[in-house]
Amino acid sequence: MDVDSAIAAISAKDARFGAFIARAGVYAPRAGSGDYFAALARSIMYQQLAGRAAAAIHARFVEALGGTVTPQAVLAASPETLRGAGLSANKAAAVYDLALKSTDGTVPLDELTELDDEEIITRLSAVRGIGRWTAEMFLMFELRRPDIWPVDDYGVRNGWTLIHALPALIKPADLRAAGEAFRPYRSVVAWYCWQAVSLLQREMVLPEAAS
Repeated sequence: MDVDSAIAAISAKDARFGAFIARAGVYAPRAGSGDYFAALARSIMYQQLAGRAAAAIHARFVEALGGTVTPQAVLAASPETLRGAGLSANKAAAVYDLALKSTDGTVPLDELTELDDEEIITRLSAVRGIGRWTAEMFLMFELRRPDIWPVDDYGVRNGWTLIHALPALIKPADLRAAGEAFRPYRSVVAWYCWQAVSLLQREMVLPEAAS
């Protein structure tokens, strides 16, 4: 993706958004790991857990597999090994299902780059414990797809609302409609919405806090 062209196109479509981009700075999403299976397994570890707790469990999980997270290593591990690393029964089942579907062709890890966005979301959503949001994050950060629009993400909704000074949090259906104008660069728009949450909310001082 040509980031300069993306920024120019987004700014031309939406003056408010363009002004925020100029203020927020360079588009710099986090780098992917390059290991699709390990990244998906990690995303399962981190679901519904605070960062520090999830990181500890993930580290024990990697150690329990001998330092390398592969479908074969997961399938060879006993349920007791996974549970001993701190995985709940549901997460152990989800990681096992990911490993199984990564070897039976449901999630063709070596061919993902050849599939379109919706096909990847469909295939990943067939895995226990992986829903549309997790698949969208994988597309954005691991596969670097430029046009992902996670309308159910609270941070994206909140950031859009802040940038446009809306009186209430935008609804997913309205955000989906608004995003149509930004094809094929909606991943960039989503990233700047997340930046808006940290930047603009930090600048908002509540009366109680100021007194």
